[in-house]
Amino acid sequence: MPITADLTIRETAALAGVPRTTIEKAVEASILRTVTAPARLRGGATRYLPVRAVPFFRSLEAANLTDLPVRHKRTIWTHLVRLEPMRLGTVEFTFGAMIDLKRLAADSLRSAERYREARDRYIVSDPDILGGTPVIAGTRLTVYSILGRLQDGDTVEDLADDNQEVPREAFATAELYAKAHPLRGRPSGRPWQNAG
Repeated sequence: MPITADLTIRETAALAGVPRTTIEKAVEASILRTVTAPARLRGGATRYLPVRAVPFFRSLEAANLTDLPVRHKRTIWTHLVRLEPMRLGTVEFTFGAMIDLKRLAADSLRSAERYREARDRYIVSDPDILGGTPVIAGTRLTVYSILGRLQDGDTVEDLADDNQEVPREAFATAELYAKAHPLRGRPSGRPWQNAG
């Protein structure tokens, strides 16, 4: 059964709760492979992983098995990609040693699926709207302004009250998207004024 590649490395790291370098090292060690494809919302190309990478990394982190030998990580990954969609189980990765993916990471798989679906539904980029900066569909609310408001103390409820036509799920999705896809380039404004 073909596995689609749906999440960027940064999105995978954010959803799994692991550092991006953990995922980069796993890719370098050929434990799992990325698919290079055009970026969904911006120009250029980027590397994508399947949604199942989230429970893989989440379960290793939760079981404190991030230092597991590469061959055992490959065994766990190979088993995980063979499972039916949205089904996790227990994997014996070496004689007598098992990891319960369902107990450790079922929630993270559901969260990753919900995020992917919400991202594809609510986050858009159009060169004619704010120069292509990702926004919530049907609005001019950038994902970065949503993140900024949430970091400054507003809640999703505050945002929903101010924008009643936007579903609450769109705000949470925009927040995670903005964290996983930080702005690049020079900071705007006069950052030296805030340094003191």
